[in-house]
Amino acid sequence: MFIEAIKHRAANPYLYARNKETIDIMIETKKDDVDSIGLLYADPHNFEGEKWQYEITYMVKTGSTKLTDYWKISIKPEYRRLRYGFRCIGNDKKEIIYTERGFSNAVPKDINAFFCFPFLHEIDLFQAPEWVKDTVWYQIFPERFANGDDSLNPKNTLPWASEAPSPSNFFGGDIQGVIDHLGYLSDLGITGIYFTPIFKSYSNHKYDTIDYFEIDPHFGDKASLRKLVEECHKRGMKVMLDAVFNHSGYYFEPFQDVLKNQEKSRYKEWFHLKDFPVSGEDFPNYDAFGHVASMPKLNTANKELKQYLLKVARYWIEEFDIDGWRLDVANEVDHVFWREFRNIVKETKPDVYILGEVWHDSIKWLQGDQFDAVMNYPFTNSAVEYFATQNIDSQNFKDNITNVLHMYPENVNEFAFNLLDSHDTARILTMANKNKNRVKLLYLFQFSFIGSPCIYYGDEIGMTGGDDPECRDCMEWNEEKQDRDLYQFVKKLIQMRKEISGFGNKSQFQFLKAENDVIAYLKKKDEQRLLFVLNNSNRKKITNIEILANKSVKELFANKYMTFNDNTKVTIDEYGYHCFQILQKN
Repeated sequence: MFIEAIKHRAANPYLYARNKETIDIMIETKKDDVDSIGLLYADPHNFEGEKWQYEITYMVKTGSTKLTDYWKISIKPEYRRLRYGFRCIGNDKKEIIYTERGFSNAVPKDINAFFCFPFLHEIDLFQAPEWVKDTVWYQIFPERFANGDDSLNPKNTLPWASEAPSPSNFFGGDIQGVIDHLGYLSDLGITGIYFTPIFKSYSNHKYDTIDYFEIDPHFGDKASLRKLVEECHKRGMKVMLDAVFNHSGYYFEPFQDVLKNQEKSRYKEWFHLKDFPVSGEDFPNYDAFGHVASMPKLNTANKELKQYLLKVARYWIEEFDIDGWRLDVANEVDHVFWREFRNIVKETKPDVYILGEVWHDSIKWLQGDQFDAVMNYPFTNSAVEYFATQNIDSQNFKDNITNVLHMYPENVNEFAFNLLDSHDTARILTMANKNKNRVKLLYLFQFSFIGSPCIYYGDEIGMTGGDDPECRDCMEWNEEKQDRDLYQFVKKLIQMRKEISGFGNKSQFQFLKAENDVIAYLKKKDEQRLLFVLNNSNRKKITNIEILANKSVKELFANKYMTFNDNTKVTIDEYGYHCFQILQKN
């Protein structure tokens, strides 16, 4: 047994409270090295004489990669305290005991040797808004979605879609344009809209805020935002705004004061200034987003600035009843600020969704004291590299997604923001070399996965575009130029996710096969079991799925019933897919 590969710590994601009565425990071992793991556990005060009265319950292998097996178990301690260790039995039948003090051949007599969960406090639970689990998001870049009010057009506004998008051109998209097309979004099945920034800014992307308390006049005014939120809520749609608290814009009044008054500016501590005179020429002598002089970094440790930004967070919730904050460049802002931000937001409206933009491992922000979720780029990267660009094979994809599922606690995964592309990336159809069938597989996997899916505006009708700024083109409203087949496919997936309990969130996910460009995975929710089989190649495939032996199924896309006997071979057309609802239990 390779004991050096056995990994556990009494901390997330290996140990956490799922709810007010359940504790989840995870351990990692070398792939195919351990046959079984028994959890030794009990209340730390459960003694008879000098002997600790522990129980043994066996853990379940929940996923495997080329290197690692993951094992999990849920325990409901009677008195909310837990001490525990592991009995590992290798494939060589040797047994080892693993506790906080390391490995031994026998169960330690000292209770202090065991891993410890001191007490399950309900206040420490990770809690996020339940509505997010059932939400299908649609990301809108307001300047490019629809022009509903020509009177708001900035100077030199171009006719809609008359030129390729650039970092500096304007086409007149606004809030009224979104209101005018809410029926389109309702028809598609959207239940949440994520807007990139709408506050007063200099640029077309609006990530360089001038005034955090004003709507950009190119988009409308506060009355138009209030109307938008009300109309969305009437249709059962949530509204999430984008806040840029990592940096401001160059024309933010406090930064202009710094440029004017230099060392004497009352706002000099609001920014990370290196020396004086402050200058944005060439390479700025102050910290800035990406070293871009027009976006000076804010010093969120400054008490005065902190109170200003927390007032911003509260204001838009109280005054406009928004449902979420997406936080730009969230990983470059200090954790103390985000903890205070969460307290203010949840105090104002408890079920507001707090979403951080973090592109990498985000466990530090997902302890229940800062964010409800992050933009799930580890999921994004794996899905795009497998289905769209086809840069990885089925086994690597399975390994990556298995690792994603075990990066965070299960109750955190249910709220993950699963995007495929955005205003920061090339569009998925472009990344897929304009192969629509690959994009369909990408959407099918996204909507049948754990978490909250997001569509980038226009992807559902086949819009293309490379990296920024090409991905920020004007929305195509001419139906004759839209890919209506793709639209109907996405609409069907959203409907299936809503109507079939095991299809999307709140269900267990398990890979069954990943080889030869074919993946198969099982989704389980209560008594419902759905088997997905996807062929990520341009050749017809025939694969054997053992779980189908002697089962009756309904293929949900074809609405067709069939029965498998001993022959469990499944045929999948090129870039084809199946979703079998298994009707017979084992």
